Amino acid sequence: MGFVKFIGFAVAGFVMCVTCAIVRADVVVVVATSSPVKVLARNQVADIFLGKTSRFPDGGQAVPIDQSEDSPIRDEFYSKFTGKSAPQLKAHWSKIIFTGRGQPPLALSSSAEVKKRIAENPDSIGYIEARDVDGSVRALPPSPQ
Repeated sequence: MGFVKFIGFAVAGFVMCVTCAIVRADVVVVVATSSPVKVLARNQVADIFLGKTSRFPDGGQAVPIDQSEDSPIRDEFYSKFTGKSAPQLKAHWSKIIFTGRGQPPLALSSSAEVKKRIAENPDSIGYIEARDVDGSVRALPPSPQ
């Protein structure tokens, strides 16, 4: 009977791993199609979204557009690009706000809203699921850093 339980647990574990991989979104950073920005390193993206810089490397204004706090894609983005969890991100912004050094990015409720806002403003940068990229925005290629 122990072997049957072992096989059952192994199968359940495999199914959970596959499910997690499927649920996990393929997050991409996007800019307006008219934006002069062609590529950004991960640390540059992180610096923009964490309020450490408000400029793109070429000196142009960078306006980050976030997704809502309850969005799974938001958690995936911050984990992938900044290494921060939701509680760490909340603590980061609490400190920045308290010291008067900045405000968090504008948060919109959906990828569709993010795309619309970015398409209207070439200075903006955001993130969406790769499958949501269309002609209104341009995905930045992943950087080796």
